[in-house]
Amino acid sequence: MSRSPDGRPGGATPRRRTVLLGLTAGAATALTTGLPLARAADAPYEPVLYWSKILEGAVKATGGAPGPAARAAAIMHLAMYDAANSLVPIGRPYLAKQPVLGTASLNAAIATAAYTALRALYPSGSFDGNYGFALSQDTSSQTEKDKGAAVGRGAAQALVQARANDGEAATVTYTPDGVPGSWRATAPGPAVTPHWGRVKPFGESTPGQFRPGPPGGFSTYQDLLRSSQYAEQLHEVRVFGGHSSTPLTTVVRTPEQSDIGRFWANDLDGTYKPTSQLYQHARIIARKQALTPTQNARLFAVLSIALADAAVAAWDAKYDTPIDLWRPVSAINLADSDGNPATTPDPAWRPLSSNLDGSSYTPAFPAYVSGHATFAGAWGGVLRTYFATDTIAFSATTDGGTATRRFNTLSAATNENAISRIYLGVHYRWDAEQGLATGENVARNVTDTYL
Repeated sequence: MSRSPDGRPGGATPRRRTVLLGLTAGAATALTTGLPLARAADAPYEPVLYWSKILEGAVKATGGAPGPAARAAAIMHLAMYDAANSLVPIGRPYLAKQPVLGTASLNAAIATAAYTALRALYPSGSFDGNYGFALSQDTSSQTEKDKGAAVGRGAAQALVQARANDGEAATVTYTPDGVPGSWRATAPGPAVTPHWGRVKPFGESTPGQFRPGPPGGFSTYQDLLRSSQYAEQLHEVRVFGGHSSTPLTTVVRTPEQSDIGRFWANDLDGTYKPTSQLYQHARIIARKQALTPTQNARLFAVLSIALADAAVAAWDAKYDTPIDLWRPVSAINLADSDGNPATTPDPAWRPLSSNLDGSSYTPAFPAYVSGHATFAGAWGGVLRTYFATDTIAFSATTDGGTATRRFNTLSAATNENAISRIYLGVHYRWDAEQGLATGENVARNVTDTYL
């Protein structure tokens, strides 16, 4: 399929001076001395997909909350886009086009933009081996490489500087509401990134713009907890999301539903986190669609805006609204405090989600809305718009390659991602449904603006 320079189907593919050589994954092992980063790339070499994979390794090595990972990915992917767009017309710049003096290497521009951004974002990591490998795949002259590198360096420095005071480093002390229904810690440690709903978005929006209505439409904890809808939601996660049956609860989750919960989990440090899993799936689809580097630059730039802004929107709903909803494990263990005669406590109930040692694990922030679902909605919305179809089939393995799932449509993947959080026992259905809707609204705003 031919595609136009702006990344959409149709039109002639632009000629590029850079020749991208094929390379097996084994031959492309990253040479690093700092963070233990991922293997260099999926084969064959393609610059945007290569550096997206390298970022995945940095996320796995450093851990942390989903918001900072999404922010880092946006800075890197947008730097690559602005660098590529300075050499080949793709669309309007995100920040600005860099000056180009004569013929410059597209590959060197993209690689240097990613390398420069990653060094700023992950200063304890060494990306020199990755950078050297990327430049070795370029048959351009040294002069062309140097000119491309100058473009990429300028694009990355501009992105890093533009985000220097975006609120990501703010220090906020979060005090739980302290009433039944309100979030309380499910493990030692404070609430994670309570300020993230106020981080400056990457798209043309404002914090709070995509805020969903309260769970079930209830504006107070008391009205929410005493509703029949709450009792139904709590019962669903109780019987589908428990680690195992207890004397008071029979778990009815099927083996496949357990697999679905674990496939999409990626909550623990050491995994590639929910956004990197979605970038992995986007890379699989981009290769199936045989996108060029400029097309990938645009797709991943728009996707990165949507995923970063999805984090802001989800965390706004979690922390900056009247109801900071408690997690299912709290709700089930403490059901005798909710004032609802249709719920009963089960102090022995634990979610399927667990730490590596098998102990119970629930992410340390309020339930509503689901971050996974919000990311999934944003991911699906961008890809459906970009490819002008929902009917894209793909298969993917989870982190570590322990399980494979196949999807016949983008919506099948996004819906499964969202519902997986019920099977894992860490979210209610309205967290999933409203998270998907919120992410789709974010995607619509981003694609209307940038595609």
